[in-house]
Amino acid sequence: MINFTKMHGLGNDFVVIDAINQHVDLTADQIRQLSDRHFGIGFDQLLLVEKPLSDDADFKYRIFNADGSEVAQCGNGARCFARFVRDKQLTDKNEIRVDTNSGQLLLRFDEDDLITVNMGVPRHAPDEIPMLAEEESKYYTVTVNDTEKAFGAVSMGNPHAVLQVNDIKTAPVTELGRELERHPVFPERANIGFMQVVDRQRIKLRVYERGTGETLACGSGACAAVVIGIEHNLLEPDVFVELPGGELKISWAGRGEPVFMRGPAVSVFDGTLNL
Repeated sequence: MINFTKMHGLGNDFVVIDAINQHVDLTADQIRQLSDRHFGIGFDQLLLVEKPLSDDADFKYRIFNADGSEVAQCGNGARCFARFVRDKQLTDKNEIRVDTNSGQLLLRFDEDDLITVNMGVPRHAPDEIPMLAEEESKYYTVTVNDTEKAFGAVSMGNPHAVLQVNDIKTAPVTELGRELERHPVFPERANIGFMQVVDRQRIKLRVYERGTGETLACGSGACAAVVIGIEHNLLEPDVFVELPGGELKISWAGRGEPVFMRGPAVSVFDGTLNL
């Protein structure tokens, strides 16, 4: 038996498991079965709380998509991770440092019960995203179904492409997102964001997540969209991001600086897995 907690950040939902105080060894097939919303628990991603790798970290944070693949970053998941370790009394710290497969994250509890995540410094070089391009550019283009599509690209510990759209409601998120996510230009696939700029301090965003499909919110996707919007001189350093599941505040001071994401995390219920 494995104890778990169902959580969400703006509707982006997770199963979170303490892998420190209980043995956890889930296969990709088991994760896929558990993620099924009709025959399993249902979730966008599964999060594991593990012992830290580094002397200065409190925990290690691992992330698995609904298709069973492991990924390195998830912003909404990071806030749920912070809420989980506090709720389960694994720590009493207001600031938590966690190891991930793409470096360390710093998670902070704010006075209003929201959580701020230092998402690290975005990476712009094509080989660091990764994507296939001869040189770094603010705009890249690929051909999808005989139509050329332009986008910005950045890594937030995971690869993101962001397209600007006129109306988020009519954006072809499922169709184009599916095609771009697996486009050969992205050797490790990518998360695809569709961004509508409302004004210089607000955007609307929908994200087709790698290995999951469209979700109600994507924290790293919100960070990526704001970074690209600032790079394109469309946005100010502090931006509110409206996602289908709610709102995040993203702050970025520019090249070489970390991105900060602020938002809620909610526990829904506890349960036990019998595998």
